[in-house]
Amino acid sequence: MAKANKVVLAYSGGLDTSVIIPWLKENYGCEVIAVCADVGQGDELSVVHDKALKSGASKVYIEDLTQDFIENYVFPTLKAGAVYEGKYLLGTSFARPIIAKKLVEIARKENADAVAHGATGKGNDQVRFELTVKALAPDLKIIAPWREWDLDSRESEIEYAKAHDIPIATENKKYSMDRNIWHLSHEGSDLEDPWNAPQNSMFMISKAPEDAPDRPEEISIDFVEGIPVAVNGEKLDAVKLLTKLNEIGAANGIGIADICENRLVGMKSRGVYENPGGAILYYAHRELEYLTLDRATFHFKEGVAIRYAELVYDGMWFSQLREALAAFVDETQKTVTGTVKLKLYKGNIISAGAKSDFSLYSQEFVTFEHDDVYNQADATGFINLFGLPLKVRAMMQQKTQK
Repeated sequence: MAKANKVVLAYSGGLDTSVIIPWLKENYGCEVIAVCADVGQGDELSVVHDKALKSGASKVYIEDLTQDFIENYVFPTLKAGAVYEGKYLLGTSFARPIIAKKLVEIARKENADAVAHGATGKGNDQVRFELTVKALAPDLKIIAPWREWDLDSRESEIEYAKAHDIPIATENKKYSMDRNIWHLSHEGSDLEDPWNAPQNSMFMISKAPEDAPDRPEEISIDFVEGIPVAVNGEKLDAVKLLTKLNEIGAANGIGIADICENRLVGMKSRGVYENPGGAILYYAHRELEYLTLDRATFHFKEGVAIRYAELVYDGMWFSQLREALAAFVDETQKTVTGTVKLKLYKGNIISAGAKSDFSLYSQEFVTFEHDDVYNQADATGFINLFGLPLKVRAMMQQKTQK
């Protein structure tokens, strides 16, 4: 096992990362600096700070990254329309690069020679953390204790913590959860059987749809170049806007997604996600693109969205391809400005109207009433040319069959 002088650890305050601090000191003979990134998870950060020190950290950084997270990771992905496998809005996926980027920055500041994380060897997060470090600081060592130690269960970690006088939470959480301002994920326990429906008692953000109000709630969202800027006519900064939509969506049972997804490491994993504000924003954004993007651009962008989502999911945020696709997306968003109205009702998002000064919709052309702008006779020549390959192929088939 290689030695390290000073290690910067991505620290959450949970059992895994609390145990990692003394484990690193014991096995690597190093100083450990804990970094807790606040991406809107709602933790009591003063408690996290003190816990890291009691666990053996020499220094603790508490970094508020929430606004940066929304503006520079969430919103670019929203503009791309990127959704992984049709359901997952990438809440954990794009949180890891911003955290790892901060680890690198603090490692440079502290002259550390290594960074460490608490992601397991079965999951995606190990890839996301480490690819970011490789992209930004290829000289730094990366330590992944879950791939090295012999602590193979929660019980063995608790025993290790007790033996090293590490403060641990007394409650026994039923699910493995990840939370930030964008989402809350649930994995493990009864969810490991895909036949089991999620229990309503599991939801910590959203109401179950059947418990939502019996009346629909109408809202409007304003966008400027693909970025949401106002809710119900009130201009809000990124954090306040998402917070407000989370509250509105949660009250109406919006944004609960249950998916058995394909992990990057090769296995399928079942997760249930609460994404109230995100689900609303994705729906509204797409409604505005229906009005403002031409057919070829819209259809091409649908393919880009799938690839973009895969890159984000796979931890390739700082890859050349993701950055190139983001440039394409930004170009498409120059006209995605306008207002979308929605109705929210018991878990459903229902279109209620959209308008934009850049709308490509023309009532003059599509009306079923009399118009003076469209000559229907022109369609004859268009269909003849458009269908010419089909006609030629059929003629050749007739010849060969004789």
